[in-house]
Amino acid sequence: MTSEMQALGLRCEVGGFAANLPRRQRVAGVWRWVLLAATVVGVVVLSVLLYNIVDSAFGYVAVKAKVDPQTLAVDGVPLEDLSKDQLVEVLRAHISEGLMRRLEQERPFAERSREEVYTLVLERVVQPQVVESWSLTDSLLRRRAIQAEVAERYPGATLEFRRWLTADFLRRPQSSRAEWAGVRTAILGSLWVIAITIIVAFPLGVGAAVYLEEYAADTWFNRLIQTNINNLAGVPSIIYGMLGLAIFVRALEPVTSGTLFGLADPTTANGRTVLSAGLTLALLVLPLLIINAREAIRAVPNSLREAALALGATKWQTVWHHVLPQALPGILTGTILAISRALGETAPLVVVGASTFIVVDPSGPFSKFTTLPIQIYQWTSRPQDVFRHIAAAAILVLLALLLSLNAAAILLRNRYQRRW
Repeated sequence: MTSEMQALGLRCEVGGFAANLPRRQRVAGVWRWVLLAATVVGVVVLSVLLYNIVDSAFGYVAVKAKVDPQTLAVDGVPLEDLSKDQLVEVLRAHISEGLMRRLEQERPFAERSREEVYTLVLERVVQPQVVESWSLTDSLLRRRAIQAEVAERYPGATLEFRRWLTADFLRRPQSSRAEWAGVRTAILGSLWVIAITIIVAFPLGVGAAVYLEEYAADTWFNRLIQTNINNLAGVPSIIYGMLGLAIFVRALEPVTSGTLFGLADPTTANGRTVLSAGLTLALLVLPLLIINAREAIRAVPNSLREAALALGATKWQTVWHHVLPQALPGILTGTILAISRALGETAPLVVVGASTFIVVDPSGPFSKFTTLPIQIYQWTSRPQDVFRHIAAAAILVLLALLLSLNAAAILLRNRYQRRW
């Protein structure tokens, strides 16, 4: 009797499973299509975003010069063929003496190349100005209409296809005129800030993760610390900017300005430097580094630790020679994510005091600075359309810099990756 009841119950279970199977398969199929649709939407949105950036970084422009270059010819020699000394004389004849002295003080003309002097003549004398610009799509699809519009609305202007992302754009500092603006100062500022962020945050984050995972006891105090670290990872970045302003810019001003070490003038120096920005971003990414490093350390099999301890290794030897090498790929993955976030931050750097207009390259941790996100923010806030184009070019530079740093970190991760 008992065996018959068990057999009957088994048949009921099998029958119920068979009856329920089509519905479960339908639900699984629906969720599969939902997930596929989410992936497609994400790819489409990213593609549209990248298309809009590239569309603004290239295209036709109508350029009109304030002074006709042909009127600057010397003895029948056109401007572009003049020697360096002749270009200096043209520059001296058409700009004020005060501006000439300032250019000489910034860098003596004897040390400037012929190409640099020629660029100064174009910028200060010829002054070509973009009076109208078009996107890449319009330039490809409406070429004849654009030519007719330029001939009608801007007589005397020349139509040229311009790549806003050029080698000169990477070499030039910021300028008040979009035609001559560049991102050299912003690139150097971003690299300085990120370098300080990595130097400070990486060892602190890994050290804290090692202590919490390998040494800390399961007490209420350590659990409170872990909970706060998880909460700090979700704090808005502007809060870290306010913290950096209070601590690094004001409280530690003698240190972050360099006056404590005699590297800056106490009367003019302040804490709004590369060092303050790097330390602020280090605080911003530190919770992320700790959380990701803990997960990577936790993923190392306990059998590896037990084997090392069984062979007589100390706790620190086990961690240093076995746990950390195995966890390093995961730690570097978390570092990639954290540094990517820091490289694109704007709000905390605005609070800390990043310059929106600066033409002097940072030369050390106590220098004034700007970064690529700050530069892009400043250009996109300008009303002139031409600044939108150089902002798009700067975004491409930022993406290239970000991908380069990520590629370097991925190579390091793959270099130290081990399988068991």
